Amino acid sequence: MIIHAISDLHGYRPALTGGDLLIIAGDLTARDEYVEYGVFFEWLESLDYKRKIIIAGNHDNKLNDDIDLDFPDLGIEYLQDSGTEFEGLKIWGTPHSLWFNGINPNCKAFTGRERQMRKWYEKIPEGLDILISHGPPYGILDKNYEGKNCGCISLMNCIEMIMPEMVLFGHIHENGGQYVQKKGILYINGSVVDERYRLTNNGRKISFDASMPKMQRFKVVK
Repeated sequence: MIIHAISDLHGYRPALTGGDLLIIAGDLTARDEYVEYGVFFEWLESLDYKRKIIIAGNHDNKLNDDIDLDFPDLGIEYLQDSGTEFEGLKIWGTPHSLWFNGINPNCKAFTGRERQMRKWYEKIPEGLDILISHGPPYGILDKNYEGKNCGCISLMNCIEMIMPEMVLFGHIHENGGQYVQKKGILYINGSVVDERYRLTNNGRKISFDASMPKMQRFKVVK
């Protein structure tokens, strides 16, 4: 199985080669305007994947309000603190990210403090194969340009308890396109843009081999 993991499009539509599963971890448009979601959907529908799974990010205010991107007949599924399955893989998506001082007031959808984050992450079930979160866990590909860790402690605690095999996130553009493997978990920061909102990568392509032992089944295709 080939999985393409991306995040933080901010209006870009990167060239994707197709595969089995596409996952997009939020921040879908440049200005959160209705017309942009139409363009995004047309692009998404044109891509050659069996299933396309989307979550929102802090820039996606209209997904917090009144836009629906869930079209199961077209293989497009929107997750918001909810789960799904794809060819035996159990997947959960959560759009939340940690609030911080100075955040743009127009870009704070699904944000909150650690205590609020903990309430959302407590909903994440055990037995997952893939966890999708817009914000990163604390200490994992979460440093901004000042070298400050911007990830969520509550999310990291949840991950260490439920031990999914793969975690996809974005939000902190400085680490876009990078990945790391810790304790058997593959962590991917799928942001396709850098801190200046320039398109710098096409996310990460992942292979999944069900015949391999658990915690070794997901590999980055270089």
